[in-house]
Amino acid sequence: LQVITTLLKMKQEGAFKKLKGLVVVPTTLLTNWSKEISKFAPELRLHLYHGSGRSLTPLKDADILLTTYGVVRSEEEGLSKLKWAVMVIDEAQNIKNPNTAQTKAVKKMKSGIKIAMSGTPVENRMAEYWSIFDFANKGYLGNLKKFVSDYAIPIEIDRDQHALDKFKRVTEPFILRRVKTDKKIIQDLPDKIEIDQACTLTGEQAALYQSVVDQALRGIEGQKDGFKRSGLIFKMMTALKQICNHPTHYLKKGGAQPEASGKTQLLLDLIRQILENGEKTLIFTQYEEMGTLLQTMFQEQMQLEVPFLHGGISRKNRDEMVEDFQHNRSTRILILSLKAGGTGLNLTAANNVIHYDLWWNPAVEAQATDRAFRIGQTKNVLVHRFITQGSFEEKINKLIQNKRELANLTVTDGETWLGDLSNSDLRELVRLG
Repeated sequence: LQVITTLLKMKQEGAFKKLKGLVVVPTTLLTNWSKEISKFAPELRLHLYHGSGRSLTPLKDADILLTTYGVVRSEEEGLSKLKWAVMVIDEAQNIKNPNTAQTKAVKKMKSGIKIAMSGTPVENRMAEYWSIFDFANKGYLGNLKKFVSDYAIPIEIDRDQHALDKFKRVTEPFILRRVKTDKKIIQDLPDKIEIDQACTLTGEQAALYQSVVDQALRGIEGQKDGFKRSGLIFKMMTALKQICNHPTHYLKKGGAQPEASGKTQLLLDLIRQILENGEKTLIFTQYEEMGTLLQTMFQEQMQLEVPFLHGGISRKNRDEMVEDFQHNRSTRILILSLKAGGTGLNLTAANNVIHYDLWWNPAVEAQATDRAFRIGQTKNVLVHRFITQGSFEEKINKLIQNKRELANLTVTDGETWLGDLSNSDLRELVRLG
């Protein structure tokens, strides 16, 4: 809304008479932006530039061109010849990697004013922050090599408080950061209450878990090549995550029986309570196959048709799903894949958020939670984080909580640090008990 207000003020001051505004968003947010502009600033004339048969001709009668990162990348040559009065990029982490064609295309656009919007400017490493700054205020933080030596290494590796203070001082004047817990900014936003929900492994899960650990550690401990060793560690972690989710998720065969997994048993109990309270729920999982398994389980156990929003859903169907969840009282549960549904969507009809499997990146997790915990929410939001007791999930969660001070600074390590663990640390991390 702040950005839409800014665009409206620019129009009122005549900024769009000669040059136009450019707004670049992920495809999933085209509808959201169109609706918000028509609702809050109907006098802003919008030209939606997307899909087959698109044309720039109507732009002469518009104020703003709304398009996607994909279109900017594919039409870089034509669009970079135009000059814009203002350029806005939403979910700016889409340009976090300075070397991709998409980032290079976005940075080629010519504009007098540039605004980057993001709830997670840093998902894995500080160089991502540099890339977004390089778009909004080119040259201000020097080149990438200098930035890494001056800030990234001292802050990420050495936890150097002096470097951190300096970094905050130099970037602060250019950042409008809205923290939802700050009552000075948003008086009417209710509370967000996080609850870690413990679940236990079934006998089948524990046997599978131990078997994967034993086999994987033999390969990892004998591997001298650091890159290959990292790959084996992530392969093991993924397998263990899937086993903690449900044996069928890992084995790729079998049914959706809730009794086979501690997590699915907990989920059904919790969902029944939430439904009895007449409330709505978002369920996040990283895995499309797990989301599909949960859909089957709800159908078989509770005769519920639960929609699942994931990357394979068309933009039209996605919009319909969001609209239906927000306004249809009988649609009480929505399953979302973290990648497709974790950013940009407005799902304030839910006041329960369940993280079925954790991403181990507090910034990404918070972004997903904020689909429900955002302006427009009138109830307290309960966030349920499912953690399998005695497993590596519980141990990693403890480690992540200790890293949260960096996450709150929007600087996190993501999952990359797992690949660097020593054999003894790794053995301790995945040990059951």
